Amino acid sequence: MNQYYSYSVRLARADLRTEVANSYLNWLWWLIDPLSMMFIYAFIFGVVFRSSEEQFPLFIFIGITIWSYFSHNMAAGVRLIRGNMSIISKIYIPKYILLFSEMLVNAFKMLISLGMVILMMIIYKVQLTPNILFIIPIMVDLFLVSFAVGSILMHYGVYVRDLPYIVDIVLRMLMYFAGTFYSVSKRVPAPYGEILEKANPIAYLIASARNALLYGQGASWKILILWTFISLVLLYIGVSLIYRYENSYAREI
Repeated sequence: MNQYYSYSVRLARADLRTEVANSYLNWLWWLIDPLSMMFIYAFIFGVVFRSSEEQFPLFIFIGITIWSYFSHNMAAGVRLIRGNMSIISKIYIPKYILLFSEMLVNAFKMLISLGMVILMMIIYKVQLTPNILFIIPIMVDLFLVSFAVGSILMHYGVYVRDLPYIVDIVLRMLMYFAGTFYSVSKRVPAPYGEILEKANPIAYLIASARNALLYGQGASWKILILWTFISLVLLYIGVSLIYRYENSYAREI
């Protein structure tokens, strides 16, 4: 990672510039997209379905921010090797570096969204507590979970041609199971709600981020450390698979 870090950063910067190169609003789209999604879902779930959550637009925006980072990494990761054969066939780089670079791109966009979260917290006059610092280990776990699952999908995306379509369908389904627009622990009858929330890393990270930022509550260190350990094991498996089979990727494609 240290050897290829500068390459990853340059590739991420190039992807960011290319993404908005031909648009009139340029980087403003990275603000407009999450904000428009927040207004749409806030209207649907807050007005139509009359959700009772406090600071509901901010509640939704935090969920969308975390879910978007995870889902964009998964959707891109499963297609990365097939989509970058022109690079892979000419120079050697560890293939997971492509995923890392993609995650840097999405991390930059997430930071913009988190900046909007802070601005909205000021507007809503949310009281800050020291537990807001829990957002740091929460973001670390989000990065590790995304990297771990993404590396495994990246490998199998080479051999299973229909996997990108399957991943897209699963992500659309998981968006609702992850509590992006509601609280899993509150909406599902006890004790199953808390169990489902803790068993789903993204649902738990979304809930923990909301608790830390909005309600001044801390997260469970035991669960955060558990998901860190599970993510590192899955990441080891994913990177090992890539190193073992990366020489056959070109032939397979």
